[in-house]
Formats: sequence, C-alpha cells, structure tokens
Amino acid sequence: MGRLFVTVLLLLSALPARAAAMGTMFDEGSTQFSLIAGSGSAFNNNYFVLGAGAGYYVRDGLGVGLTFEKWSGNPGITKYAPFVQYVFLRDSRVLPYVGGFYRHTSFDGLPGINSIGARAGIYIAAGTNAYIGVGIVQENYLDCRESVYLACSATYPDLSFIIGF
Repeated sequence: MGRLFVTVLLLLSALPARAAAMGTMFDEGSTQFSLIAGSGSAFNNNYFVLGAGAGYYVRDGLGVGLTFEKWSGNPGITKYAPFVQYVFLRDSRVLPYVGGFYRHTSFDGLPGINSIGARAGIYIAAGTNAYIGVGIVQENYLDCRESVYLACSATYPDLSFIIGF
C-alpha cells in the first residue's frame, strides 16, 4: 500500500503533580491524549484522516499507548495501533525520541493487513509545557501482496505539537 501520510498530532498531556513540579510531560505517571487530523494517500486516492489516542508513561521517558485512525474515502480505512516510545530526557530544549508500533489496518471490501514500524525524531521545547515534534516513520506491511496494496513499505514524516496541562 503506497501512501504519503502527513499528520498533525496534538497531544494533550495530563501531568501528575510530581512531574509538573519537577520534570517534563514525559515523566513517569504522565498521561497523554491525542487528537489526530491530517491527510493521507493510499490506492492512488487522497483521504481525510481523523483519529485519537492515549498513552501513559510507565517510567521516565518510556511511554506506551494506543491510537485509532479513520480514513474517509473509498475504500474506507480504519487503523488501530498499540505503540511504545522512549524520549531521551536530558537538560536540553531538544529531546530525541524513538518508538515502535504494531498496526492493524482494515479496508472496506478488501482484506485487512498488519504492519510493524519504527519512528525516530526530536521534540523541541516551544514553551514551558509545549513541544514541537519532527521525525520520520518507517512502516513495513506483513504478508503483503504488491498486486493488491501497490507497495509493502512506506516512509513518511512524523509531525506533532504537544501541549501539557
């Protein structure tokens, strides 16, 4: 499945009192809720994408979560993805991150497909409780047939804006 996917991801991070007083929104006990809006391309069609997600930092810098996306178009596309992410916390305005995910994608009228992927990038402090994220994603589709999905891997940008409250 060939796709060019650019999403603006707004993460609303709920900080526990300890993290708000001492560290970042990536500290142990922080919870993040995401709203996803953007555009995507698959099967030579353009799509409008809406989604949501939630994550929890189980250790300082180590978060786990789940995202959901709905792509409006023909065929309709629905995606579910559990993920893990590690943010390298340090005394800097720039915080590198790496992560991985497993994604199930279902299509109206076509067989679904699973994929695994990795992401890497940086979060740049944009204020006391705000970050801009810039990175790249590599996604590989499992049991993929190029005759159906056009391509069995994709590389695309990973853009986000994070606000803590």
